[in-house]
Amino acid sequence: MKEQMSRMEELNRYYEVWRETNYIYEDCAKQHGTSACCLLTLISIDESEDPCTQKRISQQWSMPKQTTNMVLKDLESKGYVELVPLPEDKRNKQIRFTEAGKQYADSILSELRNAEFAVIEKMGLERIRRLNEDSELFIRLFRELGDGQK
Repeated sequence: MKEQMSRMEELNRYYEVWRETNYIYEDCAKQHGTSACCLLTLISIDESEDPCTQKRISQQWSMPKQTTNMVLKDLESKGYVELVPLPEDKRNKQIRFTEAGKQYADSILSELRNAEFAVIEKMGLERIRRLNEDSELFIRLFRELGDGQK
């Protein structure tokens, strides 16, 4: 019984950490006059080595396609991104920053990354590696056990 209560306490702690992490990024977006969905979209476009598509952004962040589409239409109307049909599939479009869009994204993402790097510096590289490894383990086990419970 006591062990089950401890598990529940840790699970609730995990949920709280997850919510707080989301809140931090939402707050960062608000400070820059944008939404968390827009911030995540900017991150995806900025980090993309392959052609960045609406589908990819939606999948990366578990955002509804309609939300991603609205964010991209807004960025396009402001002249921050251009949507170019992919040669192999004209229905899908590659999303790229315009020069103004690159400057806009950099103004937000450089500040965000500086804060993230400062946190990593304070935590230490070994602890952030452990955090990532433990998170990856949780996800892998959750998927394995979740699939077996269906």
